[in-house]
Amino acid sequence: MFTRLIYYCVIIPISLLPMWILYRFSDGLFLLFRFLKPYRNRLVLENLRRAFPEKSQAEIQEIAWGFYRHFCDLIVESIKSFTISGAEIKRRMAATGIDFLDPFKKPGTTFLLGAGHYGNWEWYAVSSQLHSGFQGTGIYKPLSNKFLDGKMRETRCRFGFQMIPMKEAKDWLAQRKPSDAPGILVYASDQSPTDPRKAHWGKFFGMDTAMLYGIEKHARETGLPVLFGRIRRLKRGHYQYQYEMLTSNPRETPEGWIIEEIHRRVEKQIREDPRYWLWTHRRWKHAKPADLT
Repeated sequence: MFTRLIYYCVIIPISLLPMWILYRFSDGLFLLFRFLKPYRNRLVLENLRRAFPEKSQAEIQEIAWGFYRHFCDLIVESIKSFTISGAEIKRRMAATGIDFLDPFKKPGTTFLLGAGHYGNWEWYAVSSQLHSGFQGTGIYKPLSNKFLDGKMRETRCRFGFQMIPMKEAKDWLAQRKPSDAPGILVYASDQSPTDPRKAHWGKFFGMDTAMLYGIEKHARETGLPVLFGRIRRLKRGHYQYQYEMLTSNPRETPEGWIIEEIHRRVEKQIREDPRYWLWTHRRWKHAKPADLT
């Protein structure tokens, strides 16, 4: 009951405000972070030190503040997602470099797409259906709060995007029919696996890192081509996404290449501008088991 009250009496009214007012809220939240202890500050600084050991403490702190400013924007942008219009989200999350997929817009065509938590991935989910001509479907982990889980899915799916729980991805692929609309199945590939012994271990920022193997496993089982999704922040409140072909023949790639290449590309965009990755995520919480080579 309390969650519903907050949603309808606080979140939705705030969401209806214009973006310029919401960014004033973001500025105020950032000031609170500057003068009080920021959210997961110790983890953010630890992650940055591990990723950039060559940088000074002053440089690390500068990146951290840049991240927190973006993080505050993400909060208000996510709230805006509940009521944003199709025209506005299409203008604020533009698409580029996806024309190479036009010849594949045929019934039954399916791509797998790996991406990271960079830029504004929530707005990608809300807007992608308005740009690509493919039926986008995102894999996600359901929230324990059923009401919030439903509202989150409802928001991401407002303009045609679909969501399926992680455990249903294999069945979704198996049930695809030749008559189905061309589709893209989206994996958040830079998340930390629950079980490090079932993960693929590769290098991310030069460190042994447990990687979710789902996208590679499904690509090898189905032979479906794999894309990489890249999001760029153009300016405040404006982003751009593009797709890149990772491989059209996943079964011909070396074992582990797909998931490691996704991480290499995520790392590259982080190094170009580290402010826009999700540094509050416990990406290196697992140590590699000693008996794994």
